[in-house]
Amino acid sequence: VQLQASGGGLVQPGGSLRLSCAASGITLEDYTIGWFRQAPGEEREGVSCIGTRDRTPVYADSVKGRFTISRDNAKNTVYLQMNSLKPEDTAVYYCATAPSHRWGTLARYYYSNWGQGTLVTVSS
Repeated sequence: VQLQASGGGLVQPGGSLRLSCAASGITLEDYTIGWFRQAPGEEREGVSCIGTRDRTPVYADSVKGRFTISRDNAKNTVYLQMNSLKPEDTAVYYCATAPSHRWGTLARYYYSNWGQGTLVTVSS
């Protein structure tokens, strides 16, 4: 099982990026998928998660209205569309899986199969 986050980069404040979480050895649509981020010197925090079927996604208060999580089951990929980016969004972003019944949680304890992260830098 391997998850790989990609799509990070340098963007100016107010800009947008779309992160991708691709998987091998696992079918993402069978799991809750979470996006997390970790800024230098900070703990890893939950950003958003999406459950199986038509579960309503969950967002951290800090990203509500700016970030959108979605799935493309045909591509076995989960996306995180990030708009109106702020300098405080700068972090390494990770994706991970949780059991399907943990569809509404951003607690790291329930997540596994952490992929390598992708760095997002928001700076002018």
